[in-house]
Parts: sequence; structure tokens; C-alpha cells
Amino acid sequence: MDAILVVNAGSSSLKFQVFGIQGANLYRQVRGQIGGIGTRPRLQAKGADGSALVDRSYAAEAVRDLPAAIAAAREWLVTLEGFELRAIGHRVVHGGPDFAQPVLIDAIVLDRLASYQDLAPLHQPNNLAPIRLAMEINPDVPQVACFDTAFHRGHPDHADCYALPRAFYDQGVRRYGFHGLSYEYVAEHLRKVASEEAFGKVIVAHLGSGASMCALRDGHSVESTMGFTALDGLPMGTRPGQLDPGVVLYLISEKGMSADAVSELLYHEAGLKGLSGISNDMRELLASDDPRASLAIEHFVHRCRLNAGMLAAALDGIDAFVFTAGVGENSAPIRAWIAEGLAWLGAELDPAANDAGAALISTAASRVKLLVVPTDEELMIARHTLALIRSSAS
Repeated sequence: MDAILVVNAGSSSLKFQVFGIQGANLYRQVRGQIGGIGTRPRLQAKGADGSALVDRSYAAEAVRDLPAAIAAAREWLVTLEGFELRAIGHRVVHGGPDFAQPVLIDAIVLDRLASYQDLAPLHQPNNLAPIRLAMEINPDVPQVACFDTAFHRGHPDHADCYALPRAFYDQGVRRYGFHGLSYEYVAEHLRKVASEEAFGKVIVAHLGSGASMCALRDGHSVESTMGFTALDGLPMGTRPGQLDPGVVLYLISEKGMSADAVSELLYHEAGLKGLSGISNDMRELLASDDPRASLAIEHFVHRCRLNAGMLAAALDGIDAFVFTAGVGENSAPIRAWIAEGLAWLGAELDPAANDAGAALISTAASRVKLLVVPTDEELMIARHTLALIRSSAS
């Protein structure tokens, strides 16, 4: 069977999926990951029927970094039989000003993407590492980069610019938005499960370790909470979200922190982790009776409500609000607290449906439909990859 490999590489995990190709359709055949890189490495994968294909632990020194994880995953993947690899699709967080749609990767494209590493230091270097390795090992297999920023391209200049001299915008200093692959999937899925709302005014909340919100009109992005980098907008696991730029100036000029030290603080020590002093994991915070955990949760919910109001203003109203990603899909308490703050927009939560994890969690009387949609970024990457390799071959 012809197949597409989808790779999503992070700092502590490497996720991969294999999709079989049958005509115009894609069928998920393998879903796996190596987690705990450098601490408790573990390779796990399941087949199309959910059965375990591999569950293998490694010594920390054996898979101490992402390149070692890529090598371990490849060593197992080549043992799979019945698949003919036709392309590899990659999630790449930042496409900068140059890339507004998926692109076939060559050395020139790779160098350009590497120039955006300072704009997404948590993600971009890791996204590019498996691309480089695959170019060395399988140079004849096409690789496709799919960007988290691409879905938000097309906003008018007045929405994406900062109030800085125009020269900075022309040099790429502008609002990009992220989590675009997730929002693109949700927008498509809504056409199947809420067709009327899908072509209306929708706010999607991608709430996970990384978090953002997006305003959709007719299935297209019109505004996002994230901007130039993935630091902006909502508070996240280890990132602060919206921050007065004066804070950064103060830390440098008055506290004597270097740019590298400020970057470390904002990307790794802030957010829920920094505010609570306990954890960046919402599950641990919800289970804690420490008042610092409560403060972090209350701050997160408060900022989500505020940003919902901003996006509702951008849309001139709202027909539906969608929760997605790890926290959005799995945390009934967070959904309930955010929904309480949407009552002024006409949203009314059905507590029983919410607690049960239903797809529709609003009451019949609610003027705003509240939905839970599990995201599928990997499927979007596979679709883009298949479309691009077929168009390039024709």
C-alpha cells in the first residue's frame, strides 16, 4: 500500500503517523510516538484497529535528544511491512512571510525555514531536525512542510500589522497566528457536524500546553490571539501569553537580565508553571488544593474569557464556540468556567452534557452553540502532503 508518513517533532516527544493512500482517500494505519526523550524514553505505536504494535522503553542515555529519538523511530518504522513510502509530511510551526501554503522542501526552503528559528525557538529547530535527517537518508522521498501560520494568512494589513514604522512590517514583523493546522481541521469538521454555524461566526479555542483562540467567519480565519511569535495571547503551560513589552525592557534594563535569560524565562519558566510554582500541567493544577494552583487556573480562565470578547468583537457577534486540543477536549471544569463567561453572548452550558464529554455541550435554548471537537492536525498534514505531491507530479 502506498503511504504517507506524518511527523510532528517537539522538544520532549516525537509523534508520527502512517496514512495509507487509496485513490483520493487516506486511512490512518499507524499512530505512534516516542515520549520522555532524555528522561524516560518510550516508543509506543498502535495499528488502525487500536492494537499495540510496539511498546519499548529505552535507557535515558540511549535516547537523550531528538536526533536519537528520530533514529529510534526510524529503526522501528523500517520494519513495517506492506507500506511503500511516497512522501513525508511535517508540521512546521512558523512559515514567516514567505510561506502561505504547504511547500515541497528542498535545501533552499530548508535554509529559509531555519531563519525563523528565533521566532519559534520551542518548535522550529525540532520541526526541522527530522527533515534534515530524512534528506540525508531518503533524498528521493518528497517532503512537504505544512505550516501552523498558513491558515491565518489573508488577514487585511490593518489586522496583522503592529503600530510600528511600515519598514518593520515589510521585513516580516507582523502578526502571524499559530495552531493553524488545528483550526483548519476544526473548520472543515464543523461543516459535517454543525453546517449552519460552520458558515457563520465561530470562535475556536485551542487549549493545550500551547493555547490560542481564533475567530472564523465562513470557515476562514479573521483574527487570532497569537501574533509575531507563539508567546502572545493566552497564558500557556510555560509561556505567559499577552505581556506588556515594557516588562521585557524592565527585566533587561533594571534587572540586568540578558536577552537569552529573558527568552528562557518567557518560553520555559512562565505561564501556568511560573504563576503556580507547581506545574505546567492543567490536570495537576486542577487536582491541587494549593492556592497558587487556583490562581493559575483563574488567570487562565479569565484571559480566555477576555480574548473571547475580543474575538466576538472582530466577528460582530458569535454563532458557535468550539473547544479543542488537550485541555479543551478533556477538561470539563475548564470548559464550564470559560462558558460561564460567555453568558453575555447568549451561551448557556448544559452541565450534564459537558461532564459527559458530549460533542454538543450547550442547551437547546442557548443562542450560541457550544461544541467540543477533537482536533486532528496529522490528518490535515497528510491531506496537504498528498495533494501537493500529486499536483507536482501532474
